[in-house]
Amino acid sequence: MPLILYIFSTHQLTRSINPSLSLSLSQAKLQRPEFSAMEEGQAITKTSYDSPGSWKKKGKGGFRASGFIFALSGLDNMGFIANMATMVLYFYLVMHFNVSTASNTLTNFLGSTFLLTLVGAFISDTYLSRLTTCLIFGTIEVLALAMLTIEAHAKHLHPNKCGKSSCIHGGTAVYFYANLCLLAIGYGGVRGAFPALGADQFDQTDPVEAASLPTFFNYLVLCTTAGATFGVTAIVWVSMNKGWHWGFLISTIASTIGFVVLAVGKPFYRVQRHGESPVIRIWQVVLLAIKNRKLPLPENSADLFEMSDKASSVLAVAKIAHTDQLRFLDKAAILPKESKPEPWKVCTVTQVEEVKVLTRMLPILASTIIMNTCLAQLQTFSVQQGRLMDPYLGSLNIPTPSIPVIPLFFMSILIPIYEYVFVPFARKLTGHPSGITQLQRVGVGLVLSVISMVVAGFVEVKRRDECNKSPPYAISLFWLALQYSIFGIADMFTLVGLLEFFYKEAPVGMRSLSTSFTWLSLSFGYFLSSIFVNLINSVTERITPSKQGWLHGVDLNKNNVNLFYWFLAILSTLNFGVYLVAASWYKYKTEDLADSEMKPMAPNGVPLITNNNDMTDRSTQNDASVAFNPVSSAAEPVAKDNKAVEKTEAAVN
Repeated sequence: MPLILYIFSTHQLTRSINPSLSLSLSQAKLQRPEFSAMEEGQAITKTSYDSPGSWKKKGKGGFRASGFIFALSGLDNMGFIANMATMVLYFYLVMHFNVSTASNTLTNFLGSTFLLTLVGAFISDTYLSRLTTCLIFGTIEVLALAMLTIEAHAKHLHPNKCGKSSCIHGGTAVYFYANLCLLAIGYGGVRGAFPALGADQFDQTDPVEAASLPTFFNYLVLCTTAGATFGVTAIVWVSMNKGWHWGFLISTIASTIGFVVLAVGKPFYRVQRHGESPVIRIWQVVLLAIKNRKLPLPENSADLFEMSDKASSVLAVAKIAHTDQLRFLDKAAILPKESKPEPWKVCTVTQVEEVKVLTRMLPILASTIIMNTCLAQLQTFSVQQGRLMDPYLGSLNIPTPSIPVIPLFFMSILIPIYEYVFVPFARKLTGHPSGITQLQRVGVGLVLSVISMVVAGFVEVKRRDECNKSPPYAISLFWLALQYSIFGIADMFTLVGLLEFFYKEAPVGMRSLSTSFTWLSLSFGYFLSSIFVNLINSVTERITPSKQGWLHGVDLNKNNVNLFYWFLAILSTLNFGVYLVAASWYKYKTEDLADSEMKPMAPNGVPLITNNNDMTDRSTQNDASVAFNPVSSAAEPVAKDNKAVEKTEAAVN
């Protein structure tokens, strides 16, 4: 339905394309024959956006367009978060998996979901617009949710208890796993393109809009939290009390409405059009760096191959300043003597720097994986712990999967406080437009995740000791709120920090791919959880006196889940040390411009920045405080007004 609605409205697409852009490109080719030759020979990435000026004239983008995106975020995450919280019980109670198999099935499903965000990101960066990508994968998601509803309702698709780790087989197994695969593809594809689609609505060359980007990500998480709050209360209650199929049906309807709303908002979006494949651009740099590995690097980085300033200005291609990190990749920008510049013979410095940016991001990505392994435990073992605890609050029976509503409630309050109280206060102290940098925000989340796992271990000790007494006593379910609340706050810091970091630091043509690194970290975390569960069981059953693993069987009262939590806490502490090293080594892309001798040019050839002293340390300064922004979604260095050009001309003269 969302895709059909979108296709029906495609006649409006030409309204979102700036006709003057194609005209200027044609004129440039006619007026500068040498430029046409260079365009054919060099690996030039044309901007894949409408020009910023046309955006403002047409009233596109901004928070008005984001309203449709926020609506989808809330509606779609109602079911997604509810399913994350309850599916381990669905696997355990309905599909009759044992404890570890139910946990691993959920973590493998979620790991696959977030891994498949790379597919959606790649398609939206290369072949389709981000909006089209969201709607195609959204249609697949809705279809899979409908199939899940049918499975939950049809008794003949439920296996009988068998006492084994898994009881499904034959046609039931085929339907079950095919459904999970479709659901993972749909969920993953949407999330691979969705955050970048929202961030595209804010022009990074405009000081006001650039400063609004952190606010957008905070609101995006707030809307996700609001939808999740409804999901883990209303939808979970319906699933646990009225039937699983009713809960899945509500999720299906909510997601369908969300994607219809997203399609309806199409006339208001700044639609990114696909460009050159980021994978090909990365592969070109890697291959040429290997091919030229024996060539000496020039002493002056200005001798490396790069497009001209005029070509950059006319085509609105953002040139990235050269950096001294990862110098071996610079060999891809060495043009052999008597060779003509061709895409597979030489890369531009900008193209090499794009690969450097992504490479510098990898240690940051790797050091957040353990935190997401901890998150997986709150969606598996903590939910199963809750089944053995007292679910009553007075006379009200609280379903175990609804416990996350407590941290979600705190997040709903803390996000506005963070945005309107903490950020202005911290901004006065640090001078940074977001109060603290994205990497500092992630670091706070990593510390809180360690505390959450320590608390989870102590809560499990208390729960198990009370249950093993004679007579047994079940402690209140709300003891779990401690670990959930701490981790919820950690997630608020880390998720927003990573989304903003990967989007702002990424090259323009790779922003979907880069933003999906956030979900890739989640994917690896869930897969690592499955590996840890199996590995810990295998090792501990050999070394413990009882010859039983920490997480064996179906009875948590005879297990040592607390030791597993503390193992993750120790691992997370060590991981935080690795993160500190990675974060201190990382150099923000916006700092490169200040350190470089390369100066961006306005279309008339006048430098927009007359000297390096005009810019302070960009890691603590608003990216939009000068006319040129290297993180611009439009990638177009343009003077803000005629007076600005006159001032720079006077400075040069």
